[in-house]
This record gives sequence, C-alpha cells and structure tokens, in this order.
Amino acid sequence: MAVDTNVIIYERIKEELTKGKGYIPAINEGYRRSLPPVLDGHMTVLMTAIILFYFGLGPVKGFATTQILGILLSLFCGILVSRWISDWFTNKKRHLEYFTGISRRIFKHASFKFIEFRKIAYGISIVVLLLGVGSFFHGFDYGVEFDGGRSYTVHFDKKVDVEQIRGELKTAFAGENATIKTVGDAATLDITTSYLIKDTRTSADSLVEITLFNGLQKHLPANLSYEKFVAGATAKDKIGKIASKKVLPTISDDLRRGAINDTIFAIIVIFLYIFVRFRDWRYSLGTIVALLHDVLVTLIVFSFARSIVPFPMEIDQHFIAAILTVIGFSMNDTVIVFDRIREYNKQMHG
Repeated sequence: MAVDTNVIIYERIKEELTKGKGYIPAINEGYRRSLPPVLDGHMTVLMTAIILFYFGLGPVKGFATTQILGILLSLFCGILVSRWISDWFTNKKRHLEYFTGISRRIFKHASFKFIEFRKIAYGISIVVLLLGVGSFFHGFDYGVEFDGGRSYTVHFDKKVDVEQIRGELKTAFAGENATIKTVGDAATLDITTSYLIKDTRTSADSLVEITLFNGLQKHLPANLSYEKFVAGATAKDKIGKIASKKVLPTISDDLRRGAINDTIFAIIVIFLYIFVRFRDWRYSLGTIVALLHDVLVTLIVFSFARSIVPFPMEIDQHFIAAILTVIGFSMNDTVIVFDRIREYNKQMHG
C-alpha cells in the first residue's frame, strides 16, 4: 500500500509535467488529484482489517492489528511525509527527476486495447465463474479450525526436517495433511491433524496418538517407548509429547459460519462505501464483480490444486484473513481505476 500510494502520486505528477506545467504546479496538482483514490484505497483495506479484528480469533486478530497500524502509517507517510520530502527538495531548487528515458517513451506511446479484447475478457470471466462454482462441488481441505482436529506439541532430542516429517505423517494419517509449525526451534514441533476427528469411539484419541508415535518413530530415540512418548511430564528436556489439545467439530462449525459471515459482511460494507463515494450503483456492482474474480480464482486454486502440489492447501483462519486481505487490495486497484473514470466522465462524454 505504501508503494502504491507513492506510485499513484508520482504518476499523476508525471502527467501534469507532460501537459507542460512547471514543477511546483505539477506537484501541487499531482498530490491534490491523487488524494481521493489514495484515501478510498486505504479506507477499503482498513474496513476489511477492522472486520478481521472484530470477528477474528487469536493470530487473526493479531494480523488485523498489524494491518490496521500499517494502513494508517502508510496513509500518513504517503500524504504527509512524501509531500514534505518533495517540498524540501523543491525549496532547495533541487527538483526530483520523475522520468527516465524509457519511462518517458512508454508513457508517451502507451496504448492498450482494453475494449477491443472485451469479448475475450468476458469468456475468461465465464470460465472463472464456472470453475469457481465447480470448486464448491469439488471440495476443499479444511484446517482444524473448520473440520475439528487434535494438536500435539512434540519435543525431539535434536533438530528435525519438518518437510520430511510432514510427508511421513501424511502417509501415517492415511493421506490427511498435518499442519506442522516449529516452536522455538526445529527441535520442538506443533503438529495438528484432523485424522479420526469424526470417530466417536472412546479409543479414538489413543489411536491417533499411536499413529502419531509410529509416524515420528524414525526421528525419536530407539529406546523411547509409546508409554514414555505420551507420558504427562512437561519438563523442558522431555522427549515426546509435552502438550495436546482437541477442537471438536461442533466448535469448528461455529468458526466456519463466522468466517462466511465475516466475508459477506466485508463485501456488503465495501459495496455501500463505494456507492456513497461514487454516487452510482454501477461502480459498486463493478467493484463486487472485480473482487469476486480475485476470490474465485483463489478458491479455484485451493480446490483443484490441493491434490497436485506437495504442500497442504487448507481452508483455515489464516486463509480467511488472506481472502479478506485479497478483497481489500482488489478494492484498492479497482477504486484507483474507477476514480479516474469518474474524473474523465466529467470532462468527456461517451
């Protein structure tokens, strides 16, 4: 966002310079005309971040906090700090060079046939829409938050290869992808799996722990028995399981509904914001269609590529955070284009 803000401003200054204006009038006009798209772009992303913060849980709330701070700082630096630097150089009679030889030629002769190729774009949109609908029938790999599962913290006597363990556990868990994160260093892992989570037998917990032990046995000391592996001791130097927790499917159903509600609420809020800012429902509709393309393409990849790629592609809380971020950045790009259309619409007809 910070880079985009400065690119928008400097490109606008370049346009004013191309029209023959002096440096100071071009800088003033560039910053003035850049303010609406920069403000709208940041506001759309900020709204999705606020929704994430309000409805998110755990690390998602932390992610949203970081994003909100980043957006506010980006807006402050883009509008005020970069302008102060430009004015400082201008007052010193040292004008910034906004063009290179290559960019001047590209800018002068730029001609893209957007309208001519619209039928091809329509075809691509139809394919994206059909594949997007098909992805819901093809299915997704849901993370523990949405499908339920068990999480184990396991300590080893040395650092281990996470990717090797991931592959071995996938075999042990009958094709189920385990989510593995390092805790401190690669000698302690947090392993999360949905294996047998829907099994209602009282022995299900023990069966999963036995399977986990068998899957990790190559990386554990040869004299370590299953009983010692699952013992309840939590000493720092203990080898084996040092902690575990379980997320039931009933809890994950609530999280799934909440994630869907978050996304729908974000789309509605953005629709209304664009409608208020542009005073024309067609801009809002175009914005929603544009963001649906980005969301559907992401869903298509996560649905159809999950059995091809060598790493897990799961729908979890982090995925929802990413989707809402994609929505925000999609809005940023669309708002910039629509703002220019709105400006030209006052000057031209047709």
